[in-house]
Amino acid sequence: MSKFASGPYVVKNAQKYVGSGVPRYRSSWEWAFMNFCDTNENVLQWASEPVRIPYRHPITGKNTTYVPDFIVTYRGPNNTMRAELIEIKPKSQSLIEEKQSQRDRAQVAINYAKWDQATKWARANGLSFRVITEDQIFRNGGTKKR
Repeated sequence: MSKFASGPYVVKNAQKYVGSGVPRYRSSWEWAFMNFCDTNENVLQWASEPVRIPYRHPITGKNTTYVPDFIVTYRGPNNTMRAELIEIKPKSQSLIEEKQSQRDRAQVAINYAKWDQATKWARANGLSFRVITEDQIFRNGGTKKR
């Protein structure tokens, strides 16, 4: 993943994009996911950085907000409609591992606090929450649902 890939995404299917303003990607992974949403016939609607969710920062104890990357509504099996709140994140910031630095472990703890609140928000709004890592971004299946 290039940490320097960022910019405005040019929407190809404007009728599917329901976000406000021009979507901006902050990594090549986010760009790839936007392109997938924009061009996949089973994706009915999508929005980038659609909501702000309050959470308590686990290290500082301060109340702050988390902005998940996407909300996607898609056609699932048997023509069912599903909606998900989605975060694109490197696996190194998604799992605590023994060999991680203290800084990386702290980032994972912060992400878990955000994702806990995102899961609660999604359930309260009839959605599910999912984190997509580099293991899933370019292939289907195996994504981590919360």
